[in-house]
Parts: sequence; C-alpha cells; structure tokens
Amino acid sequence: MLNKKINYGELDTEHGVLQYEISESGVKITGHRGKDVEVTVPGIIDACPVTSIGKKAFLSNKMIRQITLPGSVVQIEDWAFAYCNKLAKILVPYHAMEIGQGIFKDCPALEQIVDGRREERDDKTVDVSYLLAAVMSRLDAFYLFDFENAGTAEWIAQWDARMQSLMQREDAEGFSKMLLCGEEDYGSRENNLDYYMEQRRRDKVRLAMLRLMHSYGLQQSVQEELTQYLLSHIKGEPTEETWKVVLEEHGDDLRYYQFLSKIGGVNADNFQAMMEDMGAAHTEMKAYLMHYYSQNRLTEDAFADFEL
Repeated sequence: MLNKKINYGELDTEHGVLQYEISESGVKITGHRGKDVEVTVPGIIDACPVTSIGKKAFLSNKMIRQITLPGSVVQIEDWAFAYCNKLAKILVPYHAMEIGQGIFKDCPALEQIVDGRREERDDKTVDVSYLLAAVMSRLDAFYLFDFENAGTAEWIAQWDARMQSLMQREDAEGFSKMLLCGEEDYGSRENNLDYYMEQRRRDKVRLAMLRLMHSYGLQQSVQEELTQYLLSHIKGEPTEETWKVVLEEHGDDLRYYQFLSKIGGVNADNFQAMMEDMGAAHTEMKAYLMHYYSQNRLTEDAFADFEL
C-alpha cells in the first residue's frame, strides 16, 4: 500500500500563524498560534482548496472572538473550536458538511453561527444565525445542528418543539439524580434545592429571551407563552430571574433593557426597586429606564425620587 504524501506548512495571520497540511483531499487546518482576535481562513493555500478544519485545530484558544471559514470547507473534525471561551461569532458555509463531535463544546460566548455565503443579512438570516448557535449552547440538540436545513419551516418547528420541552420541565427535575450521582461536592450551594431551581429558571429565561428577540417563524401562541413566563419572573414577582438575567448578565447592553420594557417588564410597581438594585452602576441603562418610565407615566414625575 502506498503512503499518501502529506506536506506541512504555516501561514501568517495578522497576529499569529495558521498551521496546515496538504494531501490529495485538499488542505486541512491543523492548528493556530498567536494573539489573533479575528481569523479568516483562506479558501486556497498553495494552489489547493481548504477543505477541512482538523481535530482540535483551535482548541482552548483564549483570544479569538470571530472566525471566518471559506465555502470550500466540507469537514469540521472533533473539538475543532472547543473551549474557545471568547468565540462569539463564526461564519461558515451552510451546506452539506461532515461534523465531528464537540466542535463547540464549552464555548460560552458563542452567539452566532452565520451563513458565510450570504452577503445580505436580512432578519431571517440573522435570527437563524442566533438560533443555530443556541442548538449547542441552549438546546443540547445535536440533531438540529444542520447547516443544510437551518431556517427551513421544518427546522424551525423542531427547534421550537425542543425549546418548549425544555420550558415545560419542572424546575426540580434532575436534582435528586444529581445528588445520587454525586455530581456536585457535598455541602456546596449546588446541592441546595432552591439554588438548583433558580438556575433552572434562569436557563428558561435565557432561552425564552433568545427566542423572542430572534422570533423568525415563531407562532403567536408560543410567543405569548414565552412572554408570560418572562413576566412571571420580573422584578417584584416571588422569583425574579428575568430581572436578574438582564441586570447581572447584560448589565450595560441596551438591547435587553429595551426588550424588557417592550414586553411590559417595567411598571409602576417595580420601577423604584429596579433603580435601587442598579445602585450607582449602569448609569446609561438607568437613564434609558427613567426616560421610558417618564414617557409612560402621565400623572407623576419619574425623576422625583431618583438621580443618576
């Protein structure tokens, strides 16, 4: 049996190096070194098409926030981008592709997987890019990680069905199993049922907010259910996970405060308590909420008791 000839090389990036190997099947990216924040993988290296991202090629990179893959890529091997804790956006061709396991394992910042073939970014393509990323980060549904069908009516229906199944789970589900399996240290706060249930509600809030903020193809009845769930956990309710997620996880991101006010999560009963929670921080967000409140409060002065 003849050995296949493989050539190895390196390609300079703006602040680093891409490592690769060339074989009869094309170029495989095998590694990256350096301090790049954004990496664009070329479609051609040494006159050969780049067809594969190799196993662990970008594993545990702590710098990269965005990666662009060429349309020639047809394979992404195991753990190619795993543990890239700042990776927020990847542009990849939405076409038939061989996908390995755990390619985005523990990428907590990943928000968008964008169809790199499209130059136009309409509402549908933007929403689908967020929903596709959430397949890994929120839904734990590998069967929906499908570049060819992402955004189709059937895919959206399956995405929403999976979301609803997660939203309908009891908050305490899985707690007893966790204790029996010893998955957490004895005496840790994770072993506290109230804390466990709060984390499950936070997961549901994150999922509901994501879907409502990227609502392509969302049925009206499901939209109403998700909105009601969020409103049942705003500031002033017995549990306040909606407000906690906005304040603690998106403290200075205006989009989330706009969303919260849009669904009716800011009202006369909870406005003062929200201001107190924000304290001296998040001044621009406080200014937005105060302006919103003043515009929707005709008989009283929203600024009477508060100062930035």
